[in-house]
Amino acid sequence: MMKHNLTRALIVLTLGALAAPVSAEIRTAQVTGGTVAGVAADGISVFKGIPFAAPSTGQNRWRAPQPVEPWSGVKTADRFAPGCMQDAQMMRFIGSDAGVSEDCLYLDVWTPAKTAGEKLPVMVWIYGGGFAAGATSSPTYAGKELAKLGVVQVNVAYRVGVFGFLAHPELSAESGQGSGNYGLLDQIAGLEWVKRNIAAFGGDPSNVTIFGESAGGISVSMLAASPAAKGLFQRAISESGGSFAPPRTGAAGAAGENVPTLAVAEAAGKAFLGKLGVATLAEARALPAEDVQKAQGAGLGTGFWPVADGHVLLGDQYVLYGQGRFNDTPVLIGTNSDEGALFVRPGTTTAVFEQMVRAGYGQRADKILAAYPHATDDEASRSAQDLMRDSLFAWPTWAWARLQSARGRNKAFVYYFDHRTPQSPNGATHAAELGYVFRTLDARGGTPRPEDTATSELMSRYWTNFAKTGDPNGPGLPEWPAFDEKGQRVMVFDGDSGAQPVPNLKKLEAMDAYFAWRRENAAPH
Repeated sequence: MMKHNLTRALIVLTLGALAAPVSAEIRTAQVTGGTVAGVAADGISVFKGIPFAAPSTGQNRWRAPQPVEPWSGVKTADRFAPGCMQDAQMMRFIGSDAGVSEDCLYLDVWTPAKTAGEKLPVMVWIYGGGFAAGATSSPTYAGKELAKLGVVQVNVAYRVGVFGFLAHPELSAESGQGSGNYGLLDQIAGLEWVKRNIAAFGGDPSNVTIFGESAGGISVSMLAASPAAKGLFQRAISESGGSFAPPRTGAAGAAGENVPTLAVAEAAGKAFLGKLGVATLAEARALPAEDVQKAQGAGLGTGFWPVADGHVLLGDQYVLYGQGRFNDTPVLIGTNSDEGALFVRPGTTTAVFEQMVRAGYGQRADKILAAYPHATDDEASRSAQDLMRDSLFAWPTWAWARLQSARGRNKAFVYYFDHRTPQSPNGATHAAELGYVFRTLDARGGTPRPEDTATSELMSRYWTNFAKTGDPNGPGLPEWPAFDEKGQRVMVFDGDSGAQPVPNLKKLEAMDAYFAWRRENAAPH
């Protein structure tokens, strides 16, 4: 009797197993260089630390990314690669314990696909960090939650600081195409890898969205105008990023001008080699990476930035858009309400604010002062933060939206993130939207409030809808109108999210007049 019951039980278990759905994930993939093996959990396959270029060490330092070195057997892709060389404190700041290395050109993939060939939309993340820091391994950027919404997420590493953006006459002669944009070339190499390999992970190489924040968002803007990136993406999302000011033609630069001309960048590169105590490029390449990093200094103020080299970056992006010379795709772009708070400490007095504006804004200083209240020290402190927000983030985004809607065939969708929390009662600070977009609000500890979770659900669905179709709208979501010069309506994310007129429009118009004046009076180069 016991034997009979046991046999029947085994039959029931076997039939149940056969009837149960079989869990299928992509566990291995054949990519450029060899085979990689990832890990799967909760229906999402994750591959970390896949090389997309050769190590950027030795002779490859300050060189365009070189082809991947093939490997034999199966490479286990279950842990993040080190971040690119930078101040180690910045890695701790973003919550990563991956460490840093000059050998850093790796990417990570999260996919919900069960088999190759599903042709899911692909979202390629480009991290921020002032072009001086950042890594793919921040818990905030984890792709698991966006993958659950039906996209393949790829995080691409790129060189930062002096390793990513040193220009020098020897380097320009060596390449024959200028120098100083190795970090951007890394991003382009990552996109080329995606085009060749993402189908093995169930992604669609013909439906790629690039998205980034801060320096990553500025990178997205630069790629949108770079002939070197043509055809590598079909949609673009920029959070707090844009590059539409005239190139910087002097060592110091005017307010809002960050991209140096090649001549300016090469001069800075020669000075840096002098600081290293070397006379030639060969000597600089022979130095340990740690010595080069030490000479650069700590923090984000490295002084190294992408360069108007005439190859990757052709020049003034505002002018290029006016001429129709850009990679025309749908764009979803926006800024946060209190971005400047991260960069300007409270306490700016009326006198200091006036001095700052007159030093940076030349003959347009009176117009800027008129647009930014500063009669009292409290007003001046607030305006100092707002001016930083507008010159670095809000005006470039507004200019981009206007140019895209006027010159492009594809639509621009613009947002203004003003979701406030007990920690940020005066507005949304720089990078505050990231956890909402990635649905990783709990990545750094703490418990999200219901209103935080609701905003995250809204934003993540808009972002992934856009990746799927080029339009963020979808069932059950508030209507997000496309931006146009006449209506200028943007999606405001706050306690009652919906479309509204552009906030701070008068300030943006004053900033626009300032940059137009700078452009008209730009020094020849």
